[in-house]
Amino acid sequence: MTAAHLHLLLNHFPTVAFSIGIGLFVAALFGKNHSLQRVSLVILFLTAALTITTYVSGNDAQQELIESPDLPAALVSAHESAALVAFLFMQLTGFFAWLGLWLWRRAGRLAAWNAGVVLILAVISFGLMARAANMGGDIRHTEIHESKEAAVGDETQTLARSWGAYVEAHSWVWPSAETLHFVGLSLLFGVVLIVDLRMLGIGKQSLSFAALYQLLPLGMLGFTINLATGMMFFVATPKQYTGFLFFFKMVLIVLGAINVLYFMLLNEPWTIDEGRDASNFTKLVAAAAIFIWIAVLFCGHMLPFFGNSF
Repeated sequence: MTAAHLHLLLNHFPTVAFSIGIGLFVAALFGKNHSLQRVSLVILFLTAALTITTYVSGNDAQQELIESPDLPAALVSAHESAALVAFLFMQLTGFFAWLGLWLWRRAGRLAAWNAGVVLILAVISFGLMARAANMGGDIRHTEIHESKEAAVGDETQTLARSWGAYVEAHSWVWPSAETLHFVGLSLLFGVVLIVDLRMLGIGKQSLSFAALYQLLPLGMLGFTINLATGMMFFVATPKQYTGFLFFFKMVLIVLGAINVLYFMLLNEPWTIDEGRDASNFTKLVAAAAIFIWIAVLFCGHMLPFFGNSF
């Protein structure tokens, strides 16, 4: 399987899964079905996480096809920028879906404002993703290239390339983003260690999971900062982020997103009060979380040696 095949395989999931998530969410809101509301929020959150791998796989597919003589460069650049906008809105939707799940444990229901925000963002995201997917399909239809290329105009003026030019023209952008990236990494990894080490038995005499649960938004804040700054690097210099190692790092991030849902949705961690030990399965999930995020750090640091970065 080539990078192009992988991208074609993955790019169906965001559109299809998001449509399912929106449909279930609307049905749950009208039917006032709380269980279905939580399920739809999980689908939207996981789809947003999976979209990370979908988006970055497009870069490898582009690099693989770059030498093709019939590759419509203008359409590829337009598709890249359309996918970027859709990606940003899908991540916003995923963030508020996660926030809704986190608040649910405290309030016992989905907040009305959160439901409205998720619904609006989900509908916008689905429309943008459908548009990006349609533009991607146009790339392989040679019979319509001429008319489509005329419609999209100059490929150098797309959003993604404009951002890359801005980064190259302003030397302060990259180091500032790097600083924020490490701040976000410290927040994220710090929360992961505190929560998961407690699950493994460290500090059990003075800490309960209910207390540590309040730290999860700080971890999500760190993840959001990391994702935002990481995508700034990726969009500005996509040629540095090709190959298996970077894609594997993105897969690990998706696994980390799946992992955190265990502590948010299942009731078992909430039985872990002060002085109580976690079950063996919870310890396994906690150890997996630490391993996943250490692996993410390792892959990131190894990119200059085994990838194309720098």
